[in-house]
Amino acid sequence: MKGDYQDLVDEISALLGAPATLEDRDFGLIAFGAHDSDDDTAMDPVRTRSILTRRSTPAVRAWFEGFGITRAKGPVRIPAAPDAGVYRDRLCLPVRHRGVVLGYVWLLDASPGPAPERLDAAMEVASRIGALLADEERAGADLSRELRAVLTAERGWQYDMALTALRTALGPAADGPHALVCVAPWPGDAGPSTRTAPGAAALCTVPWGIGSGRVTGADAGGASGGGRAAEAGSRGGRARGSGAEGRGPGADGPGSGAEGGGGHALAVLVRLRAAGALAPALTAAGRLLDAAVPGAVAGVADPRQGLADLGAAWGEATAAARAAAARPRLGPVAPWSSIGPYRLLGALPPGTATDPAVRPLLTPAHAELARTAEVFLDCAGQAGRTAGALGIHRQTLYYRLSRVEQLTGLDLNDGEDRLLLHMALKARLL
Repeated sequence: MKGDYQDLVDEISALLGAPATLEDRDFGLIAFGAHDSDDDTAMDPVRTRSILTRRSTPAVRAWFEGFGITRAKGPVRIPAAPDAGVYRDRLCLPVRHRGVVLGYVWLLDASPGPAPERLDAAMEVASRIGALLADEERAGADLSRELRAVLTAERGWQYDMALTALRTALGPAADGPHALVCVAPWPGDAGPSTRTAPGAAALCTVPWGIGSGRVTGADAGGASGGGRAAEAGSRGGRARGSGAEGRGPGADGPGSGAEGGGGHALAVLVRLRAAGALAPALTAAGRLLDAAVPGAVAGVADPRQGLADLGAAWGEATAAARAAAARPRLGPVAPWSSIGPYRLLGALPPGTATDPAVRPLLTPAHAELARTAEVFLDCAGQAGRTAGALGIHRQTLYYRLSRVEQLTGLDLNDGEDRLLLHMALKARLL
């Protein structure tokens, strides 16, 4: 599909004798024509920014929309506006399909401009672009159902059928590199168009939060315990910070944005340009956070080739989102590869990470002791660093650690006991 857009943009560039740029109706870059002129002024700041950042600024957008481009059915000439950052006159060709504007083709304008017959030919090409954009939006809406079916199906024939349907709908693109993105919480149960997220092959909403229902597509692959990471992600999706969270060195407090006992998350299957090149998924996640509720977070799974490992990828994406909610320093967009110990903790089923020995320490009455223990373990058991981080005397630290041992029955001089306590303290945040 990307190649089709590029071919059509190049056709308009050839017709009008100037490099063209294609943006969607939200001013997100889709394709642009090559700049092969000796005139450096053809690469003005607006065009350069659009190409480099893949979208226009709000000021530029407001200036352009003020000339009625959302309603126009033919070419629109727009004068320069240095105050808005527009230093050259523009020619806009609205991209429409059945009366609905779906995007814009932009060119720098010069007097006297293209001949009328060439403008008519360019508008005919723009209408072909509109048909492609409309087809892509319809395909994206249909694939929402297929993707949701994969992510919510029980392991077995239902999952296999859903995966086959998604693979068939994607066609040859199903065998290419992809990455799954989880954005949570997501407002409402209606997902945006695939045009909202650059490179999105499909997106859908799924239940998110404690008691919101199973999301067990990961049962089909990769995750331990029958692929329970996705279930943990969908049912354990809120970050339950406590008084013990976030006041040690390098910690940053509980994630409030993804808290809540229910609601929805947005799942996005993003096409990658090459295996291992995660940048398109990170860009899509950042763009989608602008449309999510304040404080929302995004998790991005490791890239995969094809769809066979889609379930495990969703487990990774949800685990990364939960980690970003628990530790804001990891987000707001957290790749699964960057969340450290939460890669393991996020794969645990809900309720299994609270060890009986540690449970007494996690009551509100002992929040200060839990915080002391976590900072002590974060500091690799170094008493001097821990006391400094907490702002207490060493003797006070030793007293608190002895109380931790009394409450839990664990020996903080024993490596395995310390590992158990550290895991339990971290896992409580998820």
